[in-house]
Amino acid sequence: MSSAGLLAHAVRSHGWGFIPNQILPPLLANTSVGAVLYTSYLQLLGRLYRPSAESVKRAYPPPPPTKTFAAGSAAGAVQSVVAAPLDALAVRFRPTDFLDGHVYRNMWQYGYLKTKEIGLRGILAGWSLSLVKDSLGYGLFFATFEYIKSQSYYAFVTRYYGSLNRWHLPEENRVRVIRPHYAIEPSFLMIAGTAASVAQQIIQHPIGLVQDIHYRCLVIFDRKNRNQVPISQTLRMYMGAYWKTFQECQARANRFGGWRRWLYRRFLWNTLRQVPSTSAGLIIFELVRRRYGNEGEAARIDKDGYSIILR
Repeated sequence: MSSAGLLAHAVRSHGWGFIPNQILPPLLANTSVGAVLYTSYLQLLGRLYRPSAESVKRAYPPPPPTKTFAAGSAAGAVQSVVAAPLDALAVRFRPTDFLDGHVYRNMWQYGYLKTKEIGLRGILAGWSLSLVKDSLGYGLFFATFEYIKSQSYYAFVTRYYGSLNRWHLPEENRVRVIRPHYAIEPSFLMIAGTAASVAQQIIQHPIGLVQDIHYRCLVIFDRKNRNQVPISQTLRMYMGAYWKTFQECQARANRFGGWRRWLYRRFLWNTLRQVPSTSAGLIIFELVRRRYGNEGEAARIDKDGYSIILR
């Protein structure tokens, strides 16, 4: 059954209250995390590269990959802090707790009671892996997207239209101003979104496998934390969890014939699943940025006596 079919069946079975009680909380959480990520990226990029802070539709010359990677990494780190409570709730989620209101009546109650139960220690447990995954993953994500969308696009139009001088046109027939075909830039935008999604998965896919194992190792600490374990003992427990995670990962890597084979197992399939939604999010992000950006002066590339105008 499709997602729409499942939703329709749930509404028929539980009424329209199912949507605000069960669907809306995770939807709002994911939206908030995404808003924090993209807003942080734009603000940080503006501080690292001054032309990007001018809110124009097109920053020219574009920011170098080092700046976009740094801004993306910092934005990923900010997102990991905001998403820490959500990750802690997601990894402890059990559908059986919601059957007939057995433990929790709705997602709002689950979020409040579970957060109160695990406390700050449970929320931050395993955050270091999330920090590494989001920081490196989104750094490569934004750097790849911006490089293909901007530098690669500008290099292509410069080379493609720069070949006009080989036709040796008479002076009076030469074109002084060139506007690239409208379909070229959207094509680069789609390629950039796809490449950025693949680049991100190169980092996040293997770390995500390790993170899943680590979270399972931390579940046992929820019960111990209820007994108000001292901080020193808690730190030893968490360090032991990292060692236990490494041992479990080593055992799985040996089972699949090495670390690389295990870490990138099912990489292609998972990446293909992620590409459409991630690419769509990036394209919407770029369209919104241009929609509300200031007109400014059109970017101009001067080449062999004529100008390529980029709007």
